[in-house]
Amino acid sequence: MRGRALAAILFGASLLGFSAIFVKWAVAGGASIFTVGGYRMLIALPGAALLARRAGGFGGGAGRAWAVAAGTALFADLALWHEAMHRTTAANATLLVGGLSPIWVALFSVLSLGARPGWLGWLGQGVGLAGALVLALARGAHGGGAAEGVSGETLAIIASFTYAAFTLAMSRARRTLAAPQALFWMSLGCLACFVVVIAVTRDPLSGYDARAWASLVGLGVVVQLLAWWINSWGLGHVDVATGALALQMQQVATLFLAAWLLGEPLRALGLLGAGLLIGGIALVARGGATAKPR
Repeated sequence: MRGRALAAILFGASLLGFSAIFVKWAVAGGASIFTVGGYRMLIALPGAALLARRAGGFGGGAGRAWAVAAGTALFADLALWHEAMHRTTAANATLLVGGLSPIWVALFSVLSLGARPGWLGWLGQGVGLAGALVLALARGAHGGGAAEGVSGETLAIIASFTYAAFTLAMSRARRTLAAPQALFWMSLGCLACFVVVIAVTRDPLSGYDARAWASLVGLGVVVQLLAWWINSWGLGHVDVATGALALQMQQVATLFLAAWLLGEPLRALGLLGAGLLIGGIALVARGGATAKPR
């Protein structure tokens, strides 16, 4: 079961790789970052509700509260990440969010959940972090820069905490909720946050071109509904540190999808980073927690 769950997360995270492509097309077609997020959740919600009903109902109790909290954390992550990309390079922001969040999850698992990773697990975390660094360098990440860049990097570091919180909350929700139930409440919680922000910012909800609308549908169906349904199931059957690093397969998928759909060149440095990240995931899977989190 653990092997199947890890494979599911790797596949689901690969589908998440479409997110950056769809967001780029939607924004280019006239949508704002907040309306992109709002439509993503809104389009996914009916399918999530149907899946939850087929799973035995919508669930409740502490699991529902944890899933809503996960949705709130996902909203914060998306908002901070996109704002960070405005203030520093997209590569820097992605490195800090994607590279640091599995480390925070692993440390929290050890300090608060009683997990005891083996040495292979810690080695895998280090190799995975190195892979994320190399991938970011391949996309143009750099150190230093103007004060505005430092501010963007600070936002990205904060976003890495919110993404770690999201992963932990989803894993906790899956203790008592089925994957479709957790997906529904997570999507609903995230949508509520986007609705509030859109009401304040008054971002336009229409006037986008055809490719933007198609991208919003892709975000809702492929990324939010299908990918997170698969990921939610997988997170319920692996230790949270392994799941957090496996979710970084999104970065590897984005590398190849950008080459296919956006014509971005594949460079040796990017392929090296992808290999290191995959190797790190394999090491963490073999040397994961020797005691299940309490």
